[in-house]
Amino acid sequence: VQLQASGGGLVLAGGSLRLSCAASGSIFSINDMGWYRQAPGLERELVATITRRGSTNYADSVKGRFTISRDSAKNTVYLQMNALKAEDTAVYYCNAEGMTTGWAPFGSWGQGTLVTVSS
Repeated sequence: VQLQASGGGLVLAGGSLRLSCAASGSIFSINDMGWYRQAPGLERELVATITRRGSTNYADSVKGRFTISRDSAKNTVYLQMNALKAEDTAVYYCNAEGMTTGWAPFGSWGQGTLVTVSS
């Protein structure tokens, strides 16, 4: 299963960006999908996750500013980022966990998309 992320770029502080991540391959079902980020010199951290039923979880640092959503028919997860801050600058990675058509569990990561917030 492959994940393709897109939507990163350069934005001024206070601006918005929308990230997308599409899963493809031998997918039977996807359970959890999520976004993580890694800033230079720091460890990868959770940003937001969404379950198959639509339950969401956010890092405290992004609550009220970021919104995660998914289109299960398209195997795609989105991250709407508003009121961006310089500290949101990082490479953003998407993640998906589920079951393949061969009845094997999978956990896949996207290639990462760079978000740079200029102050």
